[in-house]
Amino acid sequence: MRRRTLLTGLLATTLPCPSWADLGQPALLAAGQTAEGSVLHALDDAGHSLFALPLPARGHAAAAHPHLALAVAFARRPGAFALVIDCATGAVQHRLTPPAGRQFNGHGTFAEDGALLLTSEVVAETSEGRVGLWAAPGFRRVGEWATGGLGPHDLRLLPDGRLAVANGGIQTDPSDRIKLNIATMRPSLVLLAADGRESDRLELPDLPQNSIRHLAPVPGGLAFAMQWEGDPGEPVPQLGLWRPGHAAVLCPSPAADMFAMAGYAGSIAAGAGRVAITSPKGGVVMIFRADGQHLATHRRADACGVASAGDGFVVTDGNGAAFRADDRGLQLLSQGGPRWDNHLVRIG
Repeated sequence: MRRRTLLTGLLATTLPCPSWADLGQPALLAAGQTAEGSVLHALDDAGHSLFALPLPARGHAAAAHPHLALAVAFARRPGAFALVIDCATGAVQHRLTPPAGRQFNGHGTFAEDGALLLTSEVVAETSEGRVGLWAAPGFRRVGEWATGGLGPHDLRLLPDGRLAVANGGIQTDPSDRIKLNIATMRPSLVLLAADGRESDRLELPDLPQNSIRHLAPVPGGLAFAMQWEGDPGEPVPQLGLWRPGHAAVLCPSPAADMFAMAGYAGSIAAGAGRVAITSPKGGVVMIFRADGQHLATHRRADACGVASAGDGFVVTDGNGAAFRADDRGLQLLSQGGPRWDNHLVRIG
């Protein structure tokens, strides 16, 4: 691992930024924690770290510029910073701060041409959702959109240019994150057009306490992962599929496997005709066919980060290991890494 040193202070550079190819074409970004502090790693598809960059506090997810070797590291939600990092030098080009009374909510994504960064945010006092718009390369805030719900978390751009937003539906106290509206929560998956107007919406009237949290584009629509806020004695699916314009399809597994998830899907990925969800609380990796048919449940303590890789998935855990996951099982790829945080984000 080639460790890069973060330059003192928050430095901006006027030098052209290299491309990802100039850095050896890393495949994934992941935050982690070490005894020395928090770091952002770039990994290959075998789970090996190519370089690591220090972070000022615990990270959550990241966004990779589609062309340039720039990564935006988001603080663990609710967060007050997002760092735009030149991955070639380790220099922090920009430190983004949400407007007064707002908090970042852990996720963001670039537009396809890299000219716009979109960030998941909440109004701190009410948990009302916002998408922050930041123009690259200077990362000046140029506007915002309402998400049409409370507690947005993950967001993804679709091939047709619309933005999908997972509104978790939960209002939280801005200081201690106590959940305030479990009895009346209303999660939603909302599609926003290029002008920020809502173009489609999915809700779960039969399971309003199944908070929609994370998204993975699939052919023709989205797979979404949920976190159950209802009766823990009730086995509830944590995976759903949605083709816009149609009803959602929830994807159950055997009841014992649903209970093993502990009501909590921490991350999701899709590829090669499969969808994977993970539960760090339950220590579970589940794999489904693209039509929602449950195929396998694998056990791994504190498994959470997941990304597609070839005909399978890469999974990271809180013990510093990375695994390949497929229908047959888990295979160790690497170990001795940091305590990996929640997400693996694919570059490109």
